[in-house]
Amino acid sequence: MKLPLQKATRKKQIKSKNYIMQEFLSNRVTSMATSQTLAMAAKARELKAEGIDIIGLSLGEPDFNTPDFIKEAAIQAINDNYNSYTPVDGYVELKDAIINKFKRDNNLTYNRSQIVVSTGAKQSLANVAMVMLNDGDEVILPCPYWVSYAEIVKLGGGVPVEVPTSVETDFKMTPEQLEAAITPKTKMLWYSSPCNPSGMVYSKEELRGLADVLKKHPQIVVVSDEIYEHINFVGGHFSMAEFEDMYDRVVTVNGVSKAFAMTGWRIGYIGAPEYIARACNKMQGQITSGANCIAQRAVITALEAPVSEISYMVDTFKSRRKLIIELLSEIGGFVTTEPEGAFYVFPNVSAFFGKNIKGHHIENATDFSLFLLEEAHVATVTGDAFGNPECIRISYAASEDQIKEAMKRIKNALS
Repeated sequence: MKLPLQKATRKKQIKSKNYIMQEFLSNRVTSMATSQTLAMAAKARELKAEGIDIIGLSLGEPDFNTPDFIKEAAIQAINDNYNSYTPVDGYVELKDAIINKFKRDNNLTYNRSQIVVSTGAKQSLANVAMVMLNDGDEVILPCPYWVSYAEIVKLGGGVPVEVPTSVETDFKMTPEQLEAAITPKTKMLWYSSPCNPSGMVYSKEELRGLADVLKKHPQIVVVSDEIYEHINFVGGHFSMAEFEDMYDRVVTVNGVSKAFAMTGWRIGYIGAPEYIARACNKMQGQITSGANCIAQRAVITALEAPVSEISYMVDTFKSRRKLIIELLSEIGGFVTTEPEGAFYVFPNVSAFFGKNIKGHHIENATDFSLFLLEEAHVATVTGDAFGNPECIRISYAASEDQIKEAMKRIKNALS
């Protein structure tokens, strides 16, 4: 009978000790929010460990295996004894492959001194924040934005300036909204297209409208996150750096995690004005040095392959998009647009706010997301994490059977 009491006492002691030790941590880390996508995934894993059948639609990770031709290149690199430190900004052969990729897919011309290879596109973004931002510099973030943008900006000393959009405007920021958000402290604009979490894609004309505003404010540098570039259902991707009058002010961020199903390989890269690329190289040299040698050799092969090699994944995502939109339309209270890229839907669920459902009081998107996890056993992510408190993000990087079962569970939980 004493054992449970001893365990409880021990847990209480550990919790108390941890609370005291928190005082020794930096303000930088204690003020930082935890990634909500990772937090929801962790909670889902806890429930799974208890024997509960959870359908995970929270993580932004393709459910495909890395293509065999890329894995074979990695095996060859191992057999060729690639095991030493790599250049901080990436192998020359990989930088050349990236340069050719930018030219082929984006009509962008970069040289080697403008390319920096990093341990994932997240590090690419962090590098840019660290080398560009001083305390108090403002960074405009069209909402919704990828979950880590705001915290990375804050880590660099910057101040996120959120520009709200809505399902009615397809979650796109207008030139008028951009102009209104700019102040003398504005240093940067960060956005993703295709967007995580909304799936929207800025057209060439829409980007030109934003660029025309930015022309009047030459101090602003743009970060264009294009990690979902190839998972695009509207037949065209445009990079803001393609505009001649914006080329010297845009950092183009990309990587292989999404389109090539290589999330765990951790390779991202930037094409940037040379002074920014050199600064990122300098910063990275003091943090991680060069990215993994085997992964870099594999990515050379990935980027040199024709885009058609991964079209089967895009076709599958497109089919799943159609399915999940149809099933969501059958559930009252969900208002959504049709995503133009990536593999997420971002429905507005504010119709459920203020209601009590099966003993759960739903006050906001976080409450609703937790309700779905606990009652429907479906893991999603609250829109609060993306700067939009009225929506939730649902990933359709899952099999059609899982999507059907998840939507059935949600419908039953709400009926």
